Amino acid sequence: MKNTKVKSYRWIILSLLFFATTINYLDCQVLSLLKDEYLEPLFGWTESDYANIVIVFSLAYAFGMIGAGFIVDRIGTKLGYAVSLTVWSLATIGNAFAKSVFGFGVARGALGVSQAGNFPAAVKTVAEWFPKKERALATGIFNSGTNVGAILAPIIVPFIAITWGWEMTFVITGAFGLIWLVFWFLFYENPTKHKQLSKEEFNYIHSDKGEADETENNTEKVKWRHLLGYRQTWAFALLKFMSDPIWWFLLFWLPSFLNKQYGMTKMELALPIAVVYSMAMVGSIAGGWLSGHFIGRGWSVQKSRRTALFIFAILALPMLFAQYLGAINYWYAVLIIGLTTSTHQAWSATIFTTVSDMFPKKAVASVVGIGGMMGAFGVIIIAKIAGLLLDYYKSQGIIESGYTVMFIICAFSYIIAWSIFSLLVPQMDKVKMDQLEK
Repeated sequence: MKNTKVKSYRWIILSLLFFATTINYLDCQVLSLLKDEYLEPLFGWTESDYANIVIVFSLAYAFGMIGAGFIVDRIGTKLGYAVSLTVWSLATIGNAFAKSVFGFGVARGALGVSQAGNFPAAVKTVAEWFPKKERALATGIFNSGTNVGAILAPIIVPFIAITWGWEMTFVITGAFGLIWLVFWFLFYENPTKHKQLSKEEFNYIHSDKGEADETENNTEKVKWRHLLGYRQTWAFALLKFMSDPIWWFLLFWLPSFLNKQYGMTKMELALPIAVVYSMAMVGSIAGGWLSGHFIGRGWSVQKSRRTALFIFAILALPMLFAQYLGAINYWYAVLIIGLTTSTHQAWSATIFTTVSDMFPKKAVASVVGIGGMMGAFGVIIIAKIAGLLLDYYKSQGIIESGYTVMFIICAFSYIIAWSIFSLLVPQMDKVKMDQLEK
């Protein structure tokens, strides 16, 4: 019998992406967890002050995306990822020295512009190291690091803050990224250069039809003005614009929602948040598996991805009933929010793979950067809306009504995004490499 066993070095690479993404979201969560009990009383923040800090982070993230994808495509995944993670780790530590809304805005801005490199680099790495049938699952696995980071944060942050003070939470979490860099340089290299990669696994990674010519280092320059001329680029960008704000709204405001609506303290928040993001982690992996499962059953890539996205869009609709059922028992609200975060992560794992479905590897990071920039602009809009709404309803003594409006937006964003995507790229045709060079 022919030996078809393939060695698995690509999964070691994937584990590095998982831990980097975990650190990424751990660093993001620190501020939201310190907001109500430490920073808001200490500095006298309003909801709009906090929203403005979120907007600065998001705006910096958006502009960071302009360069992040291009830089990763230009200088390569290894160095591009390392630069991004080094800067965002130092920026996280820099939050410890902020003493005002302006100071936190500067620190969060530096964090946003540098963290923009994570997903372009990670998605490009998956495109380089995995065949199409495994990319959605691989993306789902590394993307589940966002949930692990969100689960760890409410456990780690209060402990550090109580024991050593709120400033040390930024210092310690920022140091995690610097430790990761050691392992990145020890284990990562492009598949075309990696000495520990077997020929069998190399051939398996590049087994997709039509990708035999993409085995080079893929660092050629791809001009943005060319990419912006394709419906495929705008289709992905609009998916990000419509859905990213939902995830970031929940990430930044979930602790505050549970505190304001149900009176939970930071220590009481740990279990509900852990449940929400544990569900999201399952959704990320299961969502990545689903479209690959459809492909394995003989479905086309286009049909597999589109069907999976439609299922996820429908699963977001119960967000309409989160507060109604939460009035009976807050765990109903927690579970519905958990379903929404799970849906988003399944959605996210799938839409990232549509980039490598529609574009050659040398353009993947740039397209992801464009989409990430659009997603960040969406976050800016939703953060401003949230801040104004919550401040208004808080002044009326009914802040929960502000969350009701926000939850309606959360429920319908995915089905609207799916409809637009289906109109723009009904066949998800792949852009040819020679087209990008004209």
